[in-house]
Amino acid sequence: MLCSARELKLSEEHGGLLILPEDTPVGADIRKVLDLDDQIFIIKLTPNKADCLSIHGVAREVSALTGAPITLPTMAPVAVTLSDKLPVKVEAPDLCGRFAGRIIRGVNARAKTPAWMVSRIERAGMRSVSALVDISNYVMLELGRPSHVFDLDKIHGGLTVRWGKPGEQLKLLNGDTVTVDDKVGVISDEQAIESLAGIMGGDKTAVTLDTQNIYVEAAFWWPAAIQGRARRYNFSTDAGHRFERGVDYATIVEHIERISALILDICGGQAGPIDDQIVNCPKREPVRMRVARAARVLGIPLSHEVVSDVFRRLGLTFSVDGDVFVVEPPSYRFDIEIEEDLIEEVARIYGFEQIPAKPPVAENTMRPTNEARRTMHDVRHAVAARDYHEVVNFAFVETEWEADFAGNTQPIPLLNPIASQYSVMRSTLIGGLLDKVRYNLNRKASRVRLFEVGRVFRRDAEVADGGLSVAGYAQPMRVGGIAYGPAAEEQWGVPARAVDFFDVKGDVESLLWPLQARFERAEHSALHPGRAARVVLDGRAVGWIGELHPRWLQKYELPTAPVVWELDLDAITAVGLPAYREVPRVPAVTRDIALVVRQDVGVQDLVDAFEKAAAGMPWQRYLQGVVLFDEFRPKAATAAIGAQEKSLAFRITLQDTDSTLQDDLVEAATQQLIRAAGDAFGARLRA
Repeated sequence: MLCSARELKLSEEHGGLLILPEDTPVGADIRKVLDLDDQIFIIKLTPNKADCLSIHGVAREVSALTGAPITLPTMAPVAVTLSDKLPVKVEAPDLCGRFAGRIIRGVNARAKTPAWMVSRIERAGMRSVSALVDISNYVMLELGRPSHVFDLDKIHGGLTVRWGKPGEQLKLLNGDTVTVDDKVGVISDEQAIESLAGIMGGDKTAVTLDTQNIYVEAAFWWPAAIQGRARRYNFSTDAGHRFERGVDYATIVEHIERISALILDICGGQAGPIDDQIVNCPKREPVRMRVARAARVLGIPLSHEVVSDVFRRLGLTFSVDGDVFVVEPPSYRFDIEIEEDLIEEVARIYGFEQIPAKPPVAENTMRPTNEARRTMHDVRHAVAARDYHEVVNFAFVETEWEADFAGNTQPIPLLNPIASQYSVMRSTLIGGLLDKVRYNLNRKASRVRLFEVGRVFRRDAEVADGGLSVAGYAQPMRVGGIAYGPAAEEQWGVPARAVDFFDVKGDVESLLWPLQARFERAEHSALHPGRAARVVLDGRAVGWIGELHPRWLQKYELPTAPVVWELDLDAITAVGLPAYREVPRVPAVTRDIALVVRQDVGVQDLVDAFEKAAAGMPWQRYLQGVVLFDEFRPKAATAAIGAQEKSLAFRITLQDTDSTLQDDLVEAATQQLIRAAGDAFGARLRA
């Protein structure tokens, strides 16, 4: 049978038949000839173990764990037969700490990659491209050193390592054309940028089968300068994956020698000297580890001999100062910075399985509770107690939602959204809540009550950088809810009716208790213009409540209007300390009054007038409350109420804890409240 490597599922190569070596014995087992019984391990690394992103790195770990000797490939300097150097200027030391490269002329780019190299590359999950590219990829897999091979004849002048300029564009090796800014590192020549620093080379200077002269480059890129850059353009690379975690900065020259030796051996050519520029390499400070503390953290006795053996097996240079080990972090270990990192290394090599399982021994410290504040957990329970179900939505939302529900025409955009519908940061919770209502309605739910506690994001020039803050952006916590459908579950004892503004207002008042909020008329882009209110605490607006605007009902295809609300979480968690109030020994006195006012006069306006009238009066301390219990709007004018008027009935409650109030004091207080309403709004008693 004549087959290609692809048909045999050995690789993706299908340009021709699989040719075996000429000395292959007839009848030999193909598995042995092609080493198909090889073991392939898939190793899932934690982000801190960038030093293991290579065969060399894994071998180091195996050697440390087993004690087996490690054998490194030959990295002797190649013969330098040229004096050529490519001018390179590093303008951004915060981007590139070390840059090295060399010219190699007269290479045969059409040379065939050795079968052993192709096999190893493909078994590592990569595909063979060409000899020059394969060698670069092979050394990255072998030693963890990403490098790049430029076509020297396509470079104009020298190279400059710098930050990009807004608007500059580059066509990459993967065919994408990207636009960079001043936060993206680049390598440029005298005409244009030729590579995304530490991520991917450009198509213009890529090597081809016709390439004769090359420039081999390897560098140390600062992890912070590489992190997240590839994700901005919706792709990732093996080089970027390594550089953003940290790559050894001390062995760049040795690794270029390894690449050069393979190129000269496979593709031929003549090599020039290595131009090595060290501009800003990391300064690693010694890390101290106390043996006593390590023993206390791990819960096992540790001797100096055990710790010394662990550090030697890991290849760590150290000295001993009494009970303290002073370790020089290797250039390839970016995860060793503090004492706890060394303790972790001791635990790993000592063996977690050798640490006996024991119950923890620790002091049971009682932590005081701030009684003047309630926790986020308390708030969640309070909302859930009002028959709401909690949801957790993405903080990323559609641009359209921000315009519709927050009136925000300039939302905070994401550089690399996970999906087109999640392209901006939310400044309100309402979009996500409404989306979940629609989701449930599409699944035949008739009554939906949801809430969410989460952050919203807004531009704020007064916010400075901090531990949990980003300059220019406010990230307040909010709690919001939405109620749709019947006010209560269907039952025989209560007539069915749709939830309304006042039902949800009661939910908000219950959530705020013991705080007393004012509800003022307000306009909001998401809410019905006549059925919306601003929630005010101590003179400061802390949220809003209202029915969804009719235009959004139509746009989002909702049969009836839900009632939504949103509050500042910080404002409602500060409830103050509870205060004792003596239990009254005598009953309260109530008076009912019905006032006729214009229809545009709000109940809150009248209550404010009552409070103002009571201020400073002798009976103020007896006034327990003024509550609206009835409203009447006639369909047509009557003798008592005009067509543009309404009747509001209030119950006034007065009480003294020690004695029964006299009728004259109660009457005086009632008349004074009636006069205050009349003076402020022309109110009169209903006949």
